[in-house]
Amino acid sequence: MTSVVKRIEPRTSRAQNLLEDQVGNEFTSSQQYLAMAVWFDQRDLPRLAAYFYSRASAKRDHAMKIVRYMMDNNIAVEIPAVPTVRNDFGDPRELVALAVEHEAEVTGEFTTLSQTAREEGDYLAEQFLLWFLHEQVEAASRMSSLLNVIDRSQGNMFDVETFLAREDLARS
Repeated sequence: MTSVVKRIEPRTSRAQNLLEDQVGNEFTSSQQYLAMAVWFDQRDLPRLAAYFYSRASAKRDHAMKIVRYMMDNNIAVEIPAVPTVRNDFGDPRELVALAVEHEAEVTGEFTTLSQTAREEGDYLAEQFLLWFLHEQVEAASRMSSLLNVIDRSQGNMFDVETFLAREDLARS
């Protein structure tokens, strides 16, 4: 019996290179959200901590989904190093405002990736990326809502915790 060796193709397009960059971006996002979750956890805000732990897990899953797509398409994958993330925040609003900005950046990254795939005629990648664009709309909306609730709470984090418990955002 002859063994079949799967041939891994080097990345040959800008879209493929951007996919690998996005793997790093998603792992970095995961680490940043983990740092945010720990910040909330250390301040006895369990619902906010759970929400950000959930976001960290989702971002890791996104990275792995891209890795799996690349491997399924025989595209070479290298897992990049993750840069240092921010761990100090002055108050909860500052942290969530950073997350809102971050979600906008990630949406831009996926939009660029999708545009590039389309320009290169990579219809499989374009179709694959639609899921991420949909996820980003939801993630950005939820994070903006959370920031609005924090602003309306006027510093009363128990109101924010109650909102999160009622809306059960940690499960989305």
